This record gives sequence, structure tokens and C-alpha cells, in this order.
Amino acid sequence: MGTQRVLVTGCSSGIGLAVAARLAKDKLRRFRVVATMRDLTKRGPLEEAAGETLNKTLEIKELDACSEASIKDCVSSLPDRRVDVLVNNAGVGMIGPLECQSMAAIKELFDTNFFGLVRLVKEVLPDMKQRQSGHIVVMSSVMGIQGLLFNDVYSASKFAVEGFCESLAIQAMKFNIKTTLVEPGPVVTEFERKVYELAETMDLSGTDEETAKIFRELYLPYSKKVFSSLGQTPEEVAEQTVNVIMAKDPPLRHQTNRLYMPMTALKHADPTGRLPLEAFYKMIFKHDSVFNASLGVLRLLQRRAGKK
Repeated sequence: MGTQRVLVTGCSSGIGLAVAARLAKDKLRRFRVVATMRDLTKRGPLEEAAGETLNKTLEIKELDACSEASIKDCVSSLPDRRVDVLVNNAGVGMIGPLECQSMAAIKELFDTNFFGLVRLVKEVLPDMKQRQSGHIVVMSSVMGIQGLLFNDVYSASKFAVEGFCESLAIQAMKFNIKTTLVEPGPVVTEFERKVYELAETMDLSGTDEETAKIFRELYLPYSKKVFSSLGQTPEEVAEQTVNVIMAKDPPLRHQTNRLYMPMTALKHADPTGRLPLEAFYKMIFKHDSVFNASLGVLRLLQRRAGKK
């Protein structure tokens, strides 16, 4: 197999930046990376991370996942419009009580997280079909498998992504096109930091007092504990994403965080859905000590794994 052209979206920071830089630095130079972002004025950190690979195995282009014209312009600027691997990473987050979210903000999130993916796939899929080859890699989330408190809208967008890709993957196989959903758990990025920063100061006047209290006094502190115990770095997620790209027979789904797997396994253990619902409810509202003890054990396992 010759050099593969990989188009990566959302490369101004976080996972997208880490994936693009890692692929570009491949010692065997197996990849030509087209690292894209909506705002090219934010290219500084990517240029720094790319180092000597910049304008060699990595080029930076503008691409707005919310604009069909922008996507078409970017893809059409590539030689033969060839995209061997699409890494759809661009996304936005949202947490908080549903009553406090505007419909405009909810639609904007779906426009990026779900419709952005649809626009990109619509643009590259016909050429992949014609060539009878390609790999669509989508940055999903464990929240595309299992909903989480105060993540209603974000989780819904990832559920949509999962359903879209799972359905499309069947057709894609007929044309020798692979599909992979990469499902990270908590990832410590600037993206996440900003989401939680906004959450701590958000206007909760649109909801009742008890819900506001649950969000401020339970959910936000719990989330910080989860991130400090289970959080991965963008580089760790990027390493596993690159491994998926290089795999001869890549999976449809790949969870990047083994420590989070027991939580997602609950869903498959009970088809009625009661087990995960009650487990999460009791963990959050009934057994604070159990929650903290569980995180302590997971933190210990993570440290041991890091020493190996």
C-alpha cells in the first residue's frame, strides 16, 4: 500500500491536533495529512506540534464542517479529490439542565456534531465507492453508547452519530470501505475545560432549585473526580486512533479507555435498560461513598498500568 491521504477535521487543538501530528510523524511516511480547521488563525499550536513535518507530510487547510461549500472547496483542492481516510473529529460540547439550553444552541450542536459528519461523508463517499477503498473514522464517545446525567443533548448527538455510522457501514462494506467509531471516555482537553468552565457560571434560573442544586453540588464535583481518575490525554486517544487506522481489519467500534468499559458493559448486561439506569442513579444519589471508592480503585489500576 502506498502513501495514504488522511483528512482530519477539528485540528486546532485536542484530539484532532494530536492525531494529525502523530500521523504526519510516522517514521515510514505512510501518510499525507490534510489537517483542517474552521478558523485558520488558530493554526499556531498545530504548526508547533507538526514541527519539521509542516508542508511536507502535513498541510493545513480551512474546512468548516457546518458549510457544504467549505467542505467541497477543501476536498476539491486535493489531487484527484482523493481522501483515503477521513477522520471526523470536529465537535462541540454541552452540559447542564435541559431547561437552561436554548433551542438555537441545541440545533447548533447538532449542526456540528451530527450534520457536520453527514456533510463530510456525503462529499467523500462517492469517490471512495468509485475507488472501491477508503476508511471513515469517526470520533464518537462512550456517551454515544450510554446516556449520562446532564449530557442529554451531547449524548443524543453522539447516539445519532453511532446510528448513522452503523447503518452506513453495511453499505460501505460492499464497496470495500471500512468504518470505525472511536469512543473515548473522559479526555482532558481545552475543549472539555471550556465546557466545564461555562457550566460553572451558567444561568440556572430556567430550572427548579433542586435540579440546579443537583447540577452544582453533585454533578460538577463528580465530573471533576471522574476526569482526574479516568481522564485520558489527547495523545493517548490519538495513539489508539492511529492504531485503528493502520489495522488490517479495523473494528466498527473501539473504546479507548479500558477503565470506563465496566460502565458501558452494564447496558449490554440488561436488555431492559433497568440495570445501568439504577446503577447510575444509586451511584450518584444514594451511595456517594461507593462512587468515591470505585474511582479510587480505578485510579490505582490506572497508575499500575502506567508503570508497566
